[in-house]
Amino acid sequence: MATVGGNLLQRTRCTYFYDTDGSRCNKRAPGSGCDAIEGFTRGHAILGASSACVATHPSDMCVALAALDAVVHLHGRGGARTLPFTELHRLPGDHPEFDTVLEPGELITAIELPPLSFAANSTYRKVRDRASYAFALVSIAAALEIDGGVIKDVRIALGGVAHKPWRASKAEAALRGGPATEEAFLAAAVAEMADAVPLRDNGFKIALTKRTLVAVLGDLAGASA
Repeated sequence: MATVGGNLLQRTRCTYFYDTDGSRCNKRAPGSGCDAIEGFTRGHAILGASSACVATHPSDMCVALAALDAVVHLHGRGGARTLPFTELHRLPGDHPEFDTVLEPGELITAIELPPLSFAANSTYRKVRDRASYAFALVSIAAALEIDGGVIKDVRIALGGVAHKPWRASKAEAALRGGPATEEAFLAAAVAEMADAVPLRDNGFKIALTKRTLVAVLGDLAGASA
């Protein structure tokens, strides 16, 4: 059975990570290399990856928690501490064997969701290869607040595109205080994906993320009209 804390700490679903007999994987065996980079990369990261690892985080729930400013409560040898959910998971860098910033012996004791006045106008959309039992190629968690046609506030997180749930801070900054139009939504999506680095098989994720984000924001804007 799944738990909330277990969902947060699940490891990548990279095929090369699980191929213990035939594939090199820096996450499984640090310093051994990453066969995924030159392999079949359709499901791999386009944001925040490194030469050591291009795996993506598999969770759906974590994407929503990243968008909703969740706070993680931890307890370990040094006592209790809290940190923003967006700081729990690490990008791979040179040490992809470390998925999170948890210290040895530290436990997740609670997840706190602070009140968000416009959370009722939120959604999660998952684009995948089949209707069930499939991980996201791209997913979007978003909440939108509009007042008089102007975007008062917004929250966006992306899944399926990075080693951790990806808070779309560039898109949010581009949208706040601007018009709730399709043109503005597309400009925000372009800004967020400006640093995307595709691999041989996953360049489609850039366009797919842009289209999905524009569609999600458009639906939310229509719901708040």
